[in-house]
Amino acid sequence: MALMTPQEYIESLRKLKTRVYMFGEKIDNWVDHPMIRPSINCVAMTYALAQDPQYKDLMTVKSSLTGRTVNRFTHLHQSTEDLINKVKMQRLLGQKTASCFQRCVGMDAFNAVFSSTYEIDEKYGTHYHENFKNFITMVQDNDLTVDGAMTDPKGDRSKAPSQQADPDMYVHVVERRPDGIVVCGAKCHQTGSINSHWHIFMPTISMGEADKDWAVSFACPTDAEGMYMIYGRQSCDTRKLEEGASIDVGNAKFGGQEALVVLDHVFIPNEYIFLNGEYEFAGMIVERFAGYHRQSYGGCKVGVGDVVIGATALAAEYNGVEKASAVKDKLIEMTHLNETLYCCGIACSSQGFKTKAGNYQIDLLLANVCKQNVTRFPYEIVRLAEDVAGGLMVTMPSQKDFESDTVVGRNGETIGDVCNKFFAAREGVSTEDRQRVMRFLENMCLGAAAVGYRTESMHGAGSPQAQRIMIARQGNIQGKKQLAKDIAGIQ
Repeated sequence: MALMTPQEYIESLRKLKTRVYMFGEKIDNWVDHPMIRPSINCVAMTYALAQDPQYKDLMTVKSSLTGRTVNRFTHLHQSTEDLINKVKMQRLLGQKTASCFQRCVGMDAFNAVFSSTYEIDEKYGTHYHENFKNFITMVQDNDLTVDGAMTDPKGDRSKAPSQQADPDMYVHVVERRPDGIVVCGAKCHQTGSINSHWHIFMPTISMGEADKDWAVSFACPTDAEGMYMIYGRQSCDTRKLEEGASIDVGNAKFGGQEALVVLDHVFIPNEYIFLNGEYEFAGMIVERFAGYHRQSYGGCKVGVGDVVIGATALAAEYNGVEKASAVKDKLIEMTHLNETLYCCGIACSSQGFKTKAGNYQIDLLLANVCKQNVTRFPYEIVRLAEDVAGGLMVTMPSQKDFESDTVVGRNGETIGDVCNKFFAAREGVSTEDRQRVMRFLENMCLGAAAVGYRTESMHGAGSPQAQRIMIARQGNIQGKKQLAKDIAGIQ
């Protein structure tokens, strides 16, 4: 099969029997639901750009397995150039959607599981790597979207999976059969889970021998029997349900998506199993996936940051303050912070290396430095955006007020007349354009899009302490001490 078009992708979702629940009810036509469709549009953009000759070299690549042209989101990185192009592709998509385009977790899972299964097989003589190669070939040939599912609910975080009062707090094997396994549990905060054709499930922490039933990784179709999704709330999300609120939504076309993914005795055939009790390799999968995903944030969040900076500059222009030195300085600082994140993404990519399996892995230390900066800089970028935009960003009347013909003035003025009069922009700029940029910034800084930019910058791919632990491991303090001893003459 050739690369899918955006339309083919959307139609392919309609063929799935995915179980989706929202506000306590089952959603039958979730593809066209106004709260879900913007996130589907984001994923569709990954297909649209792959069809565009302008972006062919960035969005598509020759498969290392088949030699056929595939979407880069299904690719196994074969060089540092591939790693760099991944970051460039993510920045481009952030610029095009100003949101989370959701295929990154699957791409990062592909590369982590590919190299890890090779080393598991090397030690135990298992067939996980061949299983995975067959699976990823099917994904590439059909241009599928796959969700990478790692984060378990965890329950009492002071206890290991095997010590939990409820064993379902971590995904685990409840039955082993000759032809496969049966699994139970859940994965939470799952980006793009509803919009995916398949899922790859991975462990979320390192494990000991007592946890071997929880040391499991496998692929599963999104509409498998016993699997269902509960859609996650986002700030201001019900604005998407309002009639005539395209301005108030802020970013009416694109959006992110998170869900709780529940596995209720789901059967997994042997050919889709990539880890099954080899507990000492759980940490390897976690570490490698986290590294790839922390690299990703040096691209996607930078692209979204580009749009935030542009909207902030527009707000300043519409307010008539674009020439003020203080405003110029704030835009410079926002750009400096954003480009620093990009530098980190490119740096950890350029220092990548070849794994035993043959694909390329990023520099783990620099990837964790990248994500550590992402937990901070977008917050400052958003603060500066709010500073420049002004209070109207969060106090402006609704779109319906601006359009209202209800008479309120002594001379017959309507609510719409009053709003358009008192919230007028500088000369030559329509009040509606000012409305749009203010609502867009509200959405990016505080609303539904903030989930995929600001808050996800904190917790996505692991919260700040997770990166600090890895920086401590990778930082080679003993080696640095020896450098100092050698120069200082200390024996």
